[in-house]
Amino acid sequence: MSDDIMETFTAVHSLVLSTQNMEAFVDEVARLAATVIDPPASAGVMVRRDDAPVTAAASDALASRVDETQYEVGDGPCMETLRTGVVVEVKDQSADERWGSYAPRAVEHGVRSSLSLPLLVQGEPAGALNIYSGQRAGAFDGPQRKRAELFAAQASMALTLMIRQVAQAEVRRQLEQALTSRTVIDQALGILMGRERCSSEEAFALLRRHSQDTNRKLRDVAAELVTRVTGQAPSDAPSFQHVRVRARPE
Repeated sequence: MSDDIMETFTAVHSLVLSTQNMEAFVDEVARLAATVIDPPASAGVMVRRDDAPVTAAASDALASRVDETQYEVGDGPCMETLRTGVVVEVKDQSADERWGSYAPRAVEHGVRSSLSLPLLVQGEPAGALNIYSGQRAGAFDGPQRKRAELFAAQASMALTLMIRQVAQAEVRRQLEQALTSRTVIDQALGILMGRERCSSEEAFALLRRHSQDTNRKLRDVAAELVTRVTGQAPSDAPSFQHVRVRARPE
């Protein structure tokens, strides 16, 4: 395997660490995919949103225009790959008669051949990687197609990791939110216990009753009490990334 394709594969996997969100990730996947074949082509990533195919990222305007043509026609090679999870190659766009009026319109845009590859997550198509060549028919013959297929496989693995990472980040956000809410509620309970000279259970019952009577979240009621009594907003819990566990002394 050539050094340049190995560098591309390495770049794909580094995206999981270097990109901050899914949008930036698919943008970089589209950009890298365009460089997989020689000479470079146009590339895009198509996904399904609300049961409709949309272009999540494109390396250039050509990829966006050709994707848009498929949406207007209602079918095309990329949409077929997204739907079936099967690789679809168009060897000669001018001679291909599939997908109705798509072929002549793609030719008008300058497409000579194309290759659509599934981005699989747990065996199911999560997206379609579409590479359009304006250079020649049969641009994906032999080693060129193999390079593209290897790239799609690497991108699928990276996408799986990215989805997992995004999911973990959301869980972490929810945990931090829960921890913050608990901290605010504890501050409010301390105030009520001191003011009403009651137990923590009785203080919680008072706070919950007020929450129900006013149809507001318990945290919001607690935050209002803390702010009213102390004159400042309640302090949040520390972020998980700042929490450190100290080892016990021997």
